[in-house]
Amino acid sequence: MSEIQRPGALYQQVAAAIREAILSGEFAPDSLLPSEAQLMARYGVSRPTVRNAIAALRAEGLIDVRHGKGSFVRSSGQPVLTIERRISLTAEGTFVMPNGDIWQEAEQPSTYRTRTTKDTGRLLQLDEEEALFGCDRLLIDPGTGTRVMHRTLIPFEVAEAVPLLGKEPCKPPAAIYWVLTKAGHTLSWTETVRAHMPLPDERTTLQLPDATPVLHVARTVHDADERPLFLEELRFGADRAELAYRITADKQPAQRTRA
Repeated sequence: MSEIQRPGALYQQVAAAIREAILSGEFAPDSLLPSEAQLMARYGVSRPTVRNAIAALRAEGLIDVRHGKGSFVRSSGQPVLTIERRISLTAEGTFVMPNGDIWQEAEQPSTYRTRTTKDTGRLLQLDEEEALFGCDRLLIDPGTGTRVMHRTLIPFEVAEAVPLLGKEPCKPPAAIYWVLTKAGHTLSWTETVRAHMPLPDERTTLQLPDATPVLHVARTVHDADERPLFLEELRFGADRAELAYRITADKQPAQRTRA
């Protein structure tokens, strides 16, 4: 049976002292922390107390434990990659997105049939268990090694109305935009961003360090009647990349004057 740790327990006091040393710069980012024996001598505590303190700081995301090497202070620097979320339309009618040409596919895309969940159904304005075409990609930025889990979801009813999407549902997003435009749709986009702690498969696939949240970006493409046509999702480690948006002011409709 594990011991119940009370507020103010000795390991918490040791964790607080190490945390203060990290935040004050005594233990610099990316540096190796003193060994367990050195921390025991420094604070006059037992090995289990030091290990509990290290575990607490690891859970906070202040340190990484690298097996066979020791405990290292986490870097507090800026993410290594900025992902631009703008969309541009060329004179030829094709869509271009910044960063669109930097990603390399780490493996073959996976095409499958699936159904809406509570979350995807809400974004696509569909009931749960509605049929979808899905496409999953694992993307890597060769310059920084940043890994991104990418998914597109196309409702069956949209694929039936635009047969090319039913035949090739695993097109890149810009190509899907072009196909929908050629089918007569005028497109608009909405996007949401939320964070969550990683599931085991996300942590493994994205190669995340301890206590690192995942940023989950969901972009929904709408037609002129605001009907969702398909959903694009990105998931990546919040320590690796940040999102950048260009924001413009909408024109307000002219106010009607009373006669």
